[in-house]
Amino acid sequence: MLDVSSFAAGRWIGPGADARPIESAITGAQIARAGGAPLDSAAMLAYARDRGGPALRQMSFHDRARLLKALALYLQDRREALYELSYDTGATAKDHLFDIDGGIGTMFVYASKGRREMPDDTVLVDGAVEQLSRDGSFLGQHVWTPLRGVAVHVNAYNFPVWGMLEKFAPALLAGVPSIVKPATATSYVTEACVRMILEAGLLPEGALQMVAGGLGNMLDHLGPQDAVTFTGSAETALKLRSHGELLRAGVRFTAEQDSLNASILGPDAAPGTPEFDLFVKEAHREMTTKAGQKCTAIRRILAPATHLDALTEALSARLAKTTVGDPRQADVRMGALVSGAQKADVLAKVETLRSETALAFGSVTQPLGKGVAGGAFVAPTLLRCDDPDAARAVHGVEAFGPVSTLMPYRDLDHAVAIANRGGGSLVASVITHDPEVARRVVEVAGAWHGRLYFNDRDAMAESTGHGAPMPHMVHGGPGRAGGGEELGGIRGVTHFMQRTAVQGSPAHLAAVTGRWVPGAPRTPAKTHPFRLRYDDLTPGLSLTTDAREVTLEDLETFAHFTGDTFYAHMDEAAARRNPFFPGRVAHGYLLLSFAAGLFVEPAEGPVLANTGLDALRFLKPVVPGTRIRVELTVMARHPRVPEYGEVRWHARVLDAENAEVATYELLTMVARADA
Repeated sequence: MLDVSSFAAGRWIGPGADARPIESAITGAQIARAGGAPLDSAAMLAYARDRGGPALRQMSFHDRARLLKALALYLQDRREALYELSYDTGATAKDHLFDIDGGIGTMFVYASKGRREMPDDTVLVDGAVEQLSRDGSFLGQHVWTPLRGVAVHVNAYNFPVWGMLEKFAPALLAGVPSIVKPATATSYVTEACVRMILEAGLLPEGALQMVAGGLGNMLDHLGPQDAVTFTGSAETALKLRSHGELLRAGVRFTAEQDSLNASILGPDAAPGTPEFDLFVKEAHREMTTKAGQKCTAIRRILAPATHLDALTEALSARLAKTTVGDPRQADVRMGALVSGAQKADVLAKVETLRSETALAFGSVTQPLGKGVAGGAFVAPTLLRCDDPDAARAVHGVEAFGPVSTLMPYRDLDHAVAIANRGGGSLVASVITHDPEVARRVVEVAGAWHGRLYFNDRDAMAESTGHGAPMPHMVHGGPGRAGGGEELGGIRGVTHFMQRTAVQGSPAHLAAVTGRWVPGAPRTPAKTHPFRLRYDDLTPGLSLTTDAREVTLEDLETFAHFTGDTFYAHMDEAAARRNPFFPGRVAHGYLLLSFAAGLFVEPAEGPVLANTGLDALRFLKPVVPGTRIRVELTVMARHPRVPEYGEVRWHARVLDAENAEVATYELLTMVARADA
């Protein structure tokens, strides 16, 4: 018997007298108990706000990213113990990859994105600088800073590890402490994962806590700097969303809830095509992975009316080969639902759906394994609705298990209309080899679905699958699906931050963002900047070069050498007829080459490589006889690896009248001081 404990205000608190029993999904026998012990919600929130939050905010985004990576590595080395516990949730070995490995993988992705896409700083810049005055002396910049409160994550039973980590990782990267409340039915797996994270000794105190059982009065103590994230039923989401204190205090609330996801067999995907076979494979996988207990699982399968019989036959044949039973057995391909209560709910929902459907496939095979008679097993069930236009239940009732409904459609617009009748979903998929089908679906269905997944013979070898939310992309959906968003790369981090519009002088903005902006003070370099190592190149450090004359001979040499003999560079009369040019003008890329020749230090030194240009603009034509010079200023730095970092330079190419003829941002890799 496992006692599932809460970790509250720095100590583990075991179950109380009113603890809830937890049964094995495989045998139905009690294996654990959780909850029932009174928790001091105010103390937990204070522990997070007063200790966890300040400690996390002292770290830069890169510090937190490194922390995430270290935690992911720690969990990865110990995941076998989580696998073993997860079998009793009904999960198979393949299901573990979605939940446990998927959660750890999400931490790795956020660790990588934090290092690559965020600064080694505590303020995150959002978008470009806005010029708010004519002369550039008054500017605006949006920035993100961490919330000063706590993120309370209320999670569902079907993904006890991924469901926690996919919320915890972006919150930690944002600098916000988390209180995790897993669903009781599988909380023993979440608790084991939380214990591992805490035992690693890497997190500051107060960064992570866990509630086993109910939240008690915690929501009453939340305020405008806090956030609640929820995954589960629409009914529970509504109760939480409507909580008086959450509404009064303006607490951020994000919901990921019920979703009648659809998958469309494209009009071109006839039997015998790679797309038809792929569709059968995807539909089967989504029905049977986690025994269909996935918020992204396919609930409605749409096919051209002419292909529906062939699809029914092919999918039924594949489902017939799916062995159900104790997931510890090597020959079992699908396990059980999470509990007897969930089994009863799914079977009741199937009966409701049967009022509008016929049974296309349903196995009554006994589950494999010993002692499984009391388990929560439900065989894959494929229903068929031949009149989806008249039906209502199939577009409004979700049987959260291995249950899907086949439906015919007349044409693509009809298929999309049926898919949209779900009232908003997390994901809809289309298997098609026709790009125009993809375009039309996005136009008509995009507003109703959080993610649109297209696959065909070209992408199928590397594609991730209809039901796999990737941390790089937004996970959420409109309407019935809750209207919220999770993940989405750095977007997921900013859900736990406040976007603020900062207005001021260039010097103010440079100080706030840690990035030099045009108009901010420049510090002339005493040593050529290309002789300085990464750690000595501070934003604002600058070099102004000598001038060089651009001659007619330069234009012609460059034109013949490169083959760029465009008329504006070679034909005086034709150039004058062009409304942009006063006559023959220098190539833009010639100016870039000359600019490099003016500011580059040729000797071997700390600068290792030029890796690209951003924001290149040619602003004024340069005619032969013009003298140009360059102002080169360090804009920002981004550490990459211990040996070197990326330096972003702002380059202004100026003529003798001090007018800008070109501007761009140069990227170089520069050796670190300790390299």
